[in-house]
Amino acid sequence: MKSALQTEVARRRTFAIIAHPDAGKTTLTEKLLLFGGAIQLAGEVKAKKDRIQTRSDWMKIERERGISVVTSVMTFEYDGKVFNILDTPGHEDFADDTYRTLTAVDAAVMVIDAAKGIEPRTLKLFEVCRMRDIPIITFVNKMDRESRDPFEILDEVEEKLALDTAPVTWPVGRSKTFCGAYHLANNAFRGSDSQVEATPVNGPQAVAGHLPENERETFIDELELAREACRPFDRQSFLEGHLTPVFFGSALRNFGVRDLINALGDFAPPPRDQQADSRTVHADEERMTAFVFKIQANMDPNHRDRIAFARICSGKLQRGMKARLSRTGKQLGLTAPQFFFASQRQIADTAYAGDVVGIPNHGTLRIGDTLTEGEPLVFHGVPNFAPEILRRVRLGDAMKAKKLKEALQQMAEEGVVQLFVPEDGSPAIVGVVGALQLDVLKERLKQEYGLPVDFEAARFNVCRWIEHEDRAQLEAFMVKHRAAIARDLDGDPVFLAENAFSLNYEAERAPGMVFNEIKDYQVRARAA
Repeated sequence: MKSALQTEVARRRTFAIIAHPDAGKTTLTEKLLLFGGAIQLAGEVKAKKDRIQTRSDWMKIERERGISVVTSVMTFEYDGKVFNILDTPGHEDFADDTYRTLTAVDAAVMVIDAAKGIEPRTLKLFEVCRMRDIPIITFVNKMDRESRDPFEILDEVEEKLALDTAPVTWPVGRSKTFCGAYHLANNAFRGSDSQVEATPVNGPQAVAGHLPENERETFIDELELAREACRPFDRQSFLEGHLTPVFFGSALRNFGVRDLINALGDFAPPPRDQQADSRTVHADEERMTAFVFKIQANMDPNHRDRIAFARICSGKLQRGMKARLSRTGKQLGLTAPQFFFASQRQIADTAYAGDVVGIPNHGTLRIGDTLTEGEPLVFHGVPNFAPEILRRVRLGDAMKAKKLKEALQQMAEEGVVQLFVPEDGSPAIVGVVGALQLDVLKERLKQEYGLPVDFEAARFNVCRWIEHEDRAQLEAFMVKHRAAIARDLDGDPVFLAENAFSLNYEAERAPGMVFNEIKDYQVRARAA
């Protein structure tokens, strides 16, 4: 018989929604929340100012541009299951935030535009999911618009992603005649998602009547071919990452979303085991463990608050308990853990493995930190990537230099940018993956700190974390190249180069020196 803890853990479903920009990811998130009963009215992604705003895009710059630039966390209950949705940024300039988020989920929903198929960003995100063995459910969106042939989309998924497909539903109609989805295994039809239960039907002929007469025969032939030629859904193959169940719909027009949310409850895995440095941590263990995958500051500008988002990996977190911070070995009181609904929040008296909670703190917690009920372990795999753009920050008012230094430190701890302080005393350099991150930094420094800034080119364009087995050799290299050495947020040394050629030139002349493009937070935690 299952314990109360095991029962609670088993009903958790924690997943990310990933997609290329404009595939409809945030709209789908809205509708999952709507049909899950979490909200009464879904916002429009590019809403006018007098309309209700998109729940998951709560920052000013997101609302103005109609894009997601940070991961939003939303928790709600549906049909006896607890869903934790992490809506990730689709834009590649915010890849760091998305990659970190994927360390905190047990499954992913991949949203594909029915007209465009697999796009470059989709491919990249899928590769990250595959590296982490994250099972994927596919939602082919925008079937109400001009779209490609469903078989063509399935073939592309199999060819480009090397992933078997198993269509669970099939679109009834295309473009203007699209009117719902036929469930292949259950022989049931659901039109609008306002229809809670799908209607059992006696074969495709009964559904074809919803279509214009000239499309009926084609639909029946297609459905029979899908049944005979496509693989049936196999949950074990899905959980192992070999197969993706496919659903067709239109999030904007409320088609196919209810089938998707039901599948997440039925197919998606409960909280998975997590690998730590010393052992594997099982989700249903009694003792609480968690890791921080995201920091968000100033969600409430009136309070200058700072929230660390933590994924509970095992056991039960209870309000008021104390946890050990592995990086420092010190105890941290969890006095006000919170569940989130985008920018809205409520106190979490109890949270279980699989849940994502926000922990208010004043700079104590960093991305990658591990919390336990005393055991000195550290979780693997929250990465930091070398930035592709390096800039110096130019401040008009020199009297505010100290305030800028503090603001950049907070932005770096949050993961908005990376901060590098040169050893030779020259001004600090910020690093980002894409130019849009600089826009976000500029906007937030102005809105949240009252610091209007601009950026200017640094003479460096490449940076790598450096290490050497021989500490003396590392220090000698740093002394020799002092003008090109900086320290990151954690004090770890970084080598700055003007271009890839000069980086390779120095690397060839420094045998034994390792130039890392990726820094694992676990290295810092162990060394501290």
